[in-house]
Amino acid sequence: MAQKKVFHGAKKSGEKKGNDKKSVAKKNIAVKKAPAPSVNQEEMLLQTLRGMRDILPDEQPYWERVRKALAHASQEYGFRRIDLPTVEYAHLYLRTVGEGTDIVDKELYLFNTRGGDRVALRPEMTAGLCRAYIEHGMGVLSKPIKLFSIGPVFRYDRPQEGRYREHWQANFDMFGENDPILDAQTIQLAYRVVQQLGLKNIEFQVNSIGTPESRREYEKALTRYLEAQKNKLCQNCRERLVRNPMRILDCKEDKCIQLTFHAPQSLDYLDLESRDHFKHLLEYLDELELPYTINTRLVRGLDYYTKTVFEIRSTDKDGKNYSLGGGGRYDRLIESLGGEATPAIGFALGLDRIVLEMKRTQVKPYQEARPRVFLAQLGDMAKKKSLKLFSELEKNGILIAESFGRGSLKSQLRVANRLGVEVTIIIGQKEALDDTAIVKDMVSGTQETVTHERLVDAAKKILKTNQDLRV
Repeated sequence: MAQKKVFHGAKKSGEKKGNDKKSVAKKNIAVKKAPAPSVNQEEMLLQTLRGMRDILPDEQPYWERVRKALAHASQEYGFRRIDLPTVEYAHLYLRTVGEGTDIVDKELYLFNTRGGDRVALRPEMTAGLCRAYIEHGMGVLSKPIKLFSIGPVFRYDRPQEGRYREHWQANFDMFGENDPILDAQTIQLAYRVVQQLGLKNIEFQVNSIGTPESRREYEKALTRYLEAQKNKLCQNCRERLVRNPMRILDCKEDKCIQLTFHAPQSLDYLDLESRDHFKHLLEYLDELELPYTINTRLVRGLDYYTKTVFEIRSTDKDGKNYSLGGGGRYDRLIESLGGEATPAIGFALGLDRIVLEMKRTQVKPYQEARPRVFLAQLGDMAKKKSLKLFSELEKNGILIAESFGRGSLKSQLRVANRLGVEVTIIIGQKEALDDTAIVKDMVSGTQETVTHERLVDAAKKILKTNQDLRV
């Protein structure tokens, strides 16, 4: 709504000048009656932003299964949880992720704070982990240092199925060891997580891109090859050819995929150390019998990777691949940020993609424990007693349900039947006065009246009896 302007004391043409008391009075009245300036308001849209979404209660059982699998794997492999801020100084990502990448050039959420700081929503977690590693002096801890993190990341990318502008990631990272056995263990851990989630037809694509020094020679050879066919590249890859030619290998355009099929391979340009590192990694993977293929086109989309890079993919019956996550080594990243030279390796799982894949392959979601006892009440005094009894039953490990907001006992019992509980506890006005309760076995149909002191034991006895009958 446009802001209204109110002019006080303006003279109309032909109006007599002077201190006419009546005209002054009229002006004063006009001032009093004039509405206060309105505040500009945008229309309120009750919907999420494009690329953002709500994860509704019906979806949570899938997410809960993912969270439990991640928590179990992190504990099993000795990872300690770290939670990172969603907002960091922008230069952290500009420096680590690298200019010329799609993330920095097109997808980074950048803005200035009121205090004038240039900040960004995190597009990935590795840079923040390295910042925390340096800031909190983690380098003095015994190696390897294993950190697990989970949370939302933000990229201003084109939204599509399984890809949102706010999406969730889980990261597993290890610092302080450069032995290729850590690379193999990292891939083993990633495989363990997706297996625990019930996902099948999983394959790892692995490659080595060497050190930054050996990569320079490879980039020269790749650039020479692509320059000769520059006109056949898509527009984005023509720009990448100048700034970051290796990113062309990651292009999803069909014509670029065909063009780079016979491009030079990074494995042919590895230094001796990187070659030996990759050779030992493959031997470990063979020993573990993990499913993998060597993909010489795999480069990952971030500048900080060195040596090992890998992706986790799921394949459907038609042979179509779905990327679930990926990672690799970043041995120079801590040092580039001002810390001591620290080898590191890690991977990230795209949780939105994983949940989508669980649904596609009809994986069962997490099944929450059902309440076995229902507490019904009738009347105000019974309600007051019920709150305390609910707490007592819950403290004694009894999973209990209720419907306190419903006044009708009949409607409450319908809820109990729908939940399929084994015990229903009923408190009416008489029971509230006597400090008793009716305990009904919903399996046998028998019931008894017990005192509040005996209520927990009476409920547990019925539950145990029913469990023994099932066995």
